[in-house]
Amino acid sequence: MDIIRQLPDSVANQIAAGEVIQRPASVIKELVENAADAGATEIRIYVKDAGKTMIQVIDNGNGMSETDARMAFERHATSKIRNAEDLFALHTMGFRGEALPSICAISQIEMRTRTADSQMGTRLVINGSRVETQEPCICEKGTSLTVRNLFFNLPARRKFLKSDAGELGHIMREFERMALVNNRLRMSIDTGTRVMDLRPGSMLQRINDLWKNNLNMQLIPVDVDTELVKITGYVSRPEYARRRNPLWHLIANGRHINHLRMHKVITGCFERLIAPDTQPCYFIRIEVDPSDIDINIHPSKNEVKLEREKEILSILGASVKAALGKFAAAPQIDFDTELVPVQPRGEATESPGIEVPSDYNPFAIGEETETGAESPVTLRTGHQEAYTGRGGSASRSNLRNWDTLYTRFMNRQEETAEAAKPVEGVLPTQEEPAKSRTKECFQYAEKYIVTTSRAGIMVIDQHRAHLKILYEDFLRSVRRMEVTSQRVLFPETIELDDSRQAALTRMHDELSGIGFDLEYEEGTRWRIAAVPTMISAGSACDVVERILDSVCEESDGYGVDGNPVGDIMEKMALVMARSAAIVRGRVLTAEEMDSLVGRLFSLPDPSLTPAGKRTFTILDEERLKSLLG
Repeated sequence: MDIIRQLPDSVANQIAAGEVIQRPASVIKELVENAADAGATEIRIYVKDAGKTMIQVIDNGNGMSETDARMAFERHATSKIRNAEDLFALHTMGFRGEALPSICAISQIEMRTRTADSQMGTRLVINGSRVETQEPCICEKGTSLTVRNLFFNLPARRKFLKSDAGELGHIMREFERMALVNNRLRMSIDTGTRVMDLRPGSMLQRINDLWKNNLNMQLIPVDVDTELVKITGYVSRPEYARRRNPLWHLIANGRHINHLRMHKVITGCFERLIAPDTQPCYFIRIEVDPSDIDINIHPSKNEVKLEREKEILSILGASVKAALGKFAAAPQIDFDTELVPVQPRGEATESPGIEVPSDYNPFAIGEETETGAESPVTLRTGHQEAYTGRGGSASRSNLRNWDTLYTRFMNRQEETAEAAKPVEGVLPTQEEPAKSRTKECFQYAEKYIVTTSRAGIMVIDQHRAHLKILYEDFLRSVRRMEVTSQRVLFPETIELDDSRQAALTRMHDELSGIGFDLEYEEGTRWRIAAVPTMISAGSACDVVERILDSVCEESDGYGVDGNPVGDIMEKMALVMARSAAIVRGRVLTAEEMDSLVGRLFSLPDPSLTPAGKRTFTILDEERLKSLLG
């Protein structure tokens, strides 16, 4: 009996939709790309309930005829290519003929379209890949496509969508990418809570319209044109590198892409120019011959391969470094600093000399003269004399009584150790463990603490260990209601987008419970009047934004009904611990290392961080034997 059957088109389209359409933002991306390919100069987007209820994209492009409107929703139907050779000369955003069939397979679609030479347009209604109505209608030139009830016939997929705030954040980020790519088009979006209307303009104007805050004043232009590649765009000045939410945008042949190697080349140009925990922003547009780039790798078309990648990466790195050097963003010689004085040429100078008494014997160390004193040696220069007496050399009796010398040396070391004080601010002041450690600790590569244990040599990651300690301390304080806050002398103000604004409104009580005092000002502005004692006032804005991001981006954040889902306090604790933990590269004193190790192993589970990463590892004897052969 034959068991292999061909799947119906409706089922095949639903399967393909899983690759092309992951969330409402994917729908907007595909529809905007189609509008741009249709020659539109204006694109309007309307969103309801974060795209779950309705998405509408209206453009003034070429429109479609009655037959083309019906064919556009057939699988692998496209007007962009005719044969396989066309894949190596693509100038359009779409070409696979999968987007519209995938969208109509999981939603209810209404499309109105009209060409410039037609008096009447076409209205087409599709419900889950099934055409219900196609009739003439009166409409404007161009295309208006409305997508309703996304994933209505796939409840499992709809259930795994994030909260409205999370999905709205994805929509706005996708809109930013599409608006940056199509800066010559007028684009607007209305989400119900936020409206953006962007004018056509240059890339720099579009950047400023999207991200405000005088971002265009913080950028350095990059402009290189070679036979192989043309590179234009902007990178941020080193002093404006960000600790969080850096803006990374790569555009290749008019398409927003993700390319790890290009990203590493660009950020590598800022090495030693910015702090280790910061990242630069960049907006780079690359244009190569279509035959040298392959975009047919993934249905989302966000990944590309370059035929001459090595040469292009070299040119990219050189162009960014040249821009940094041209605009004095790279380190250079400071001619205003005080120089070491140099004796003018031709002036007589007194040569340094050493005055040695005639009765001094250099081979008789510590030998006393006839007067009973050690032989002095005077080092004379043109400006000073240095005298060495009894403290300058060891006496013969000291060399003979070496045990006495060793005792004095050890006493001096103990006095020095008692006088050493730990660096303030490295570790928070907390009670030391009841049982003091006697193991010796030392720091390796300014990242790891090395000590010994019964099982072998223990290597501890200092950042992860401190993060684990702070995380557990914070949760313990919250459960005991012992969280304290401190007033900020100069309150900070933060600007929030729609998704973060909604998240902050819903979780305001939770933030107040852990020591934050957030006061609403106007629009999307909030003022931070008090912070928990665990963090510094200077990092308050960064911590609050990280907490809101963790709630918006995690799938187990706030549900559609607005009630908190999951342990929000654990997310807050993790964010605050990350912001306050000592960083890799920080030099620790012996007392600080001993305190950190003792506090770590006083925890119930010291081996793993909250994210499940190991805080330490142990090299036992067998492992050492294998390493040594």
